[in-house]
Amino acid sequence: MIIERIETNIESMEKEEVIRRHIEKVYLESSLLMKRIQRVKTDHGREIGIRLKESRELAVGDVLYMDDRNMIVVDVLADDLLVIRPRNLNEMGTIAHQLGNRHLPVHFENNEMMVQYDHLVEELLKELHVPFTREERKVKQAFRHIGHSHG
Repeated sequence: MIIERIETNIESMEKEEVIRRHIEKVYLESSLLMKRIQRVKTDHGREIGIRLKESRELAVGDVLYMDDRNMIVVDVLADDLLVIRPRNLNEMGTIAHQLGNRHLPVHFENNEMMVQYDHLVEELLKELHVPFTREERKVKQAFRHIGHSHG
């Protein structure tokens, strides 16, 4: 089976529409959400080719296939993250500046900053006494490096 378009996202479906279907999942590393062309396997062992015609990334909950009884949905594996919880605006600005200088992609959720685990960032956070934890967590979007030059 080759998937060329996303049917919908499970979040935008009526609850009854979801419940009445058997759900197979495709578990991806968060970095693979950016790939429009790839070969994947469902949690039931079915191999699927993804070749999206539209220029868009995959997202958690995307429905790759759906009929009256079944659907195949994208999910993501947990990432090894540093979850940073600045106590005030000054602390947030300081750590954001430091992470920006390293060109590290950051996700923000509620009052937390999340970066993929890096031992040098962990040491920096300890040195700056910024509260953080190391956690396995699912993210809804890939960590994206933003193109930038200092030239």
